[in-house]
Amino acid sequence: MSKTNKIDEFLSKLKHPLKTEMESVIKIIREASPQMEEDVKWGGPSFDYKEPMATLNPRMTDFVAVIFHKGELLNDNTGLLEPGPKGKAYAKFRSMEEVKKHKANLQKIVKDWIKIMNS
Repeated sequence: MSKTNKIDEFLSKLKHPLKTEMESVIKIIREASPQMEEDVKWGGPSFDYKEPMATLNPRMTDFVAVIFHKGELLNDNTGLLEPGPKGKAYAKFRSMEEVKKHKANLQKIVKDWIKIMNS
């Protein structure tokens, strides 16, 4: 089974009040770069490029939480990321409107991660 199919299989079984929004966030990350590797780790869909980049946390039900594991490396001037503990950063999407509004910002963050990992 390909790793993409692992995420799709995970989502097919997921019961979450913002499942449609989560699926859209995953699609946005996928569209940002075909270089991202996908898996299900730490209890949610995860994306790596050279090292772990981000994981979605489906245990959060009030919003779609995207945890950037080394968020302190990202120079986010979009305002999308919130600083978290241990160098992490969080993107939170509470509605489809927010997902659509921040699509370009989320894709920029993914592309910035790839640039950082390649430098």
